[in-house]
Amino acid sequence: MLLLFCVACNQHETVVVKKEQAKPDSIKAFIATADTAQKTIVLPAELLPNEIVQVRAKVQGYIKTIKVDIGSKVTKGQVLALIDAPEINTRIQELEAKEKSASAQYQSSKDYYNRLLNASKADGVVAPSELEKSKNQMLSDEAAYKAAQFASASYKQVGNYLAIIAPYNGIITKRNINVGSFVGNVNEQPLFEIENSTVLRVSVAVPEVYVNALLIDKTAELTTRSLPDKKFKATLVRTAGTIDNATRSEQWEFEIPNHKHELKAGSYADVKLKFSRSGLSVIVPVSAVVTSLEKKFVIKISNKTTQWVDVRNGFILNDKQEIFGDIKPGDTLVTKANEELKAGKNVLPVIEIRK
Repeated sequence: MLLLFCVACNQHETVVVKKEQAKPDSIKAFIATADTAQKTIVLPAELLPNEIVQVRAKVQGYIKTIKVDIGSKVTKGQVLALIDAPEINTRIQELEAKEKSASAQYQSSKDYYNRLLNASKADGVVAPSELEKSKNQMLSDEAAYKAAQFASASYKQVGNYLAIIAPYNGIITKRNINVGSFVGNVNEQPLFEIENSTVLRVSVAVPEVYVNALLIDKTAELTTRSLPDKKFKATLVRTAGTIDNATRSEQWEFEIPNHKHELKAGSYADVKLKFSRSGLSVIVPVSAVVTSLEKKFVIKISNKTTQWVDVRNGFILNDKQEIFGDIKPGDTLVTKANEELKAGKNVLPVIEIRK
């Protein structure tokens, strides 16, 4: 009887051990859902003038008069300075005299040809060769006269360059000359620099992960260091259309009205951009995504069995992460995934209610 009692006890212990080994581990999990991913980021930017030009002298000479200085508001066509170059005026007078001489020569040969032409209507009065010679002389003098006209007009245009003219409305931001300065050399500094800042361009380098997302209202909120208490609205007007290999970003340009000239070109600014996906995305806790040296993955539970599923990151939303891969809304995922939880393991998911 003692032997039978011991055998029965051993059988009971064996059954208990087998039951404990078959029981799966409990693990926290959640049900994947789809939502619209929205992300707000702040990027550094630089304010650029809508137009900027360096005004240089096209002819050599000495500055005779300066009519503007830095900070002066100018309009298109306004005279900024005058260059004194007496030799240009002398050359213009010389070319005008040559033009008059060529004109007189042409008129003389033209009259002579017309007289011979009229006389040639009577037989035997004018030899055909003489008529042809006078015609060629007239054409030659006409060509010389036109060449003199072109030369005179061209040099008169050079004379117009003695007046330095503003190419558009703007503000003088730099002046590098004084009265008496010699100008017109190839490598010299520009005479003036003019900026048109009634509209400013805002240049922003947008990271690659955001370039295909929707910018809400196609606008951005802008603040500057010089006016930290004010917010300005900028409108997206153009994108580069290519990713810079060095920075892995795309250059976006915004425009902001600046009629009161509160903002200064060249300033640095902080630009707040609000992005949104066009469709729904799967968003999971950051802890659900495992990043190893080889890949990124989440652990899916299907029929109480774990499965590693490769994913790609999208927006990082504080403590949540937008992911892309073979994951659908309704899938059961491990809340705190790690590489130690191998694929193919039997587990008992404990579903957490997540907000």
